[in-house]
Amino acid sequence: MPARSRFVEALKKSVRTRGLTYAELARRIGLSEASVKRMFSRGSFTLARIEQILRALELELYDVARMSRGEPRGPAELALEQETVLSKDERLLSVFWLLLNEWRFEEILQQFSISRSELTLAFARLARAGLIDWGPGERSRLKVPRDFQWRAGGPVKRTYGTRVMAEFLKGRFDGPLEMLRFEAKELSGESAAVVRRKLERLAAEFNELAEVDASLPARRRTAAAILVALRPWEFSVVNALKKRKAA
Repeated sequence: MPARSRFVEALKKSVRTRGLTYAELARRIGLSEASVKRMFSRGSFTLARIEQILRALELELYDVARMSRGEPRGPAELALEQETVLSKDERLLSVFWLLLNEWRFEEILQQFSISRSELTLAFARLARAGLIDWGPGERSRLKVPRDFQWRAGGPVKRTYGTRVMAEFLKGRFDGPLEMLRFEAKELSGESAAVVRRKLERLAAEFNELAEVDASLPARRRTAAAILVALRPWEFSVVNALKKRKAA
């Protein structure tokens, strides 16, 4: 797909994930709905018009360009040495998580209990580990893919995996943005494969939405987590019943 077409598709996705209709976008930029639809169908955007749309979506050009780069890739991982550094220091891991979510140096200072000297040291260590670029004005840029996955059995999961799951599942899941549902059924291998693909797409969409929303001010974002899982499983009491019957 040509780069221009990929950019237009990324722009369309940004409109959808903002929950906007073409009619609402048209109202925000002072055009008719028909004109907006025509622009998107033809990909006929002037630079000034793109800037208008980005302002309406509260996005930067870089954010849409980043979404439009290349073809989907497989899940990336951090280097083992990078994970090891993060696994040994909770505060460093916390700062890295904030940077993954587009928090800026001054925002972290204002909102979290960390001194300027401590935060400066954390940025320096993340830069030495090759996780960020860090320049004048305390500006930083990730040097790793935002949608990387922690290594299976790696240092971070070994150190924090059990604790994270226990804290996540401790909630009541009865709030307006919460949901917990457990289903157990018998499926064919083919149907289980279909479900797995759907769950993989859901996880990918979760990451895409986070990438779009990363450009929003921190006050408009909410830390959220999803648990997506599928595996061959049978309740232990059912297994025990089978064993007794076989005996």
